[in-house]
Amino acid sequence: MKVDNGIAIVTGGNRGIGEAFVREFLGAGAHKVYIGTREPSGPGHLIDEFGDQVEPIQLDVTSDAQIKEAAAYCDDVNILVNNAGAFLHLTLIGAPDLRAAREEMEVNYFGALSMCRYFAPVLEKNGGGAIVNVLSAGAIISAPNMGGYSPSKFAARAMTTNVRAELEGQDTQVSALIVGSVDTRMASHVKGFKEPASTIARAGIKAIEKNIPEMDTDPMAVGMRAALARDPSAMEKQMAALLKSSVISTGR
Repeated sequence: MKVDNGIAIVTGGNRGIGEAFVREFLGAGAHKVYIGTREPSGPGHLIDEFGDQVEPIQLDVTSDAQIKEAAAYCDDVNILVNNAGAFLHLTLIGAPDLRAAREEMEVNYFGALSMCRYFAPVLEKNGGGAIVNVLSAGAIISAPNMGGYSPSKFAARAMTTNVRAELEGQDTQVSALIVGSVDTRMASHVKGFKEPASTIARAGIKAIEKNIPEMDTDPMAVGMRAALARDPSAMEKQMAALLKSSVISTGR
């Protein structure tokens, strides 16, 4: 499908990768983008720039009620981008309790799944459309230093595969984006070169328009998948070593 003249909703759309999706969709000819955000005043700069081509929607993906309301209101959507994410910088055993791991799972897995469930009928009504789930290289190789984030993205990747199978009959495309290094607030602790968020968003549009089920969005993601295929044991050890590293770097 083409994004030209499409209508999208992007969760976490007020900054980072989400904001980049808003900009790239409109640049590619989308008719309108709903910006899902916990703070409706957050995307004010996008409203100033794009006017009525964008509309903020109060949306916490951990709130079933807010997702239900959003699906009822945004009933013209034919593209869903699940971008909202949580990374709380605590390890699984080192954390004082399970709250961080639970929150990461609630946002990154259950939140994305809830969006898929509520918007699937909307997409079907509007001709099938597309879902893009923004994941991470931490969804293909476990990153112990990222605590509950990596397991939540593994779960979201498996969910993406299952949802794709379930929605095939209604002609809804479902794609997973495997993101390596990206220059966002979530990755502010990472040193070295990081891809601009626009690179990830453009990869997402390519996945939609070419119906690519799973796409590595940047050189780091491509390299990590290749290294994992060559020597899984060595890659596991390399990732484990990051637990003892004081500096996390892209190496670029």
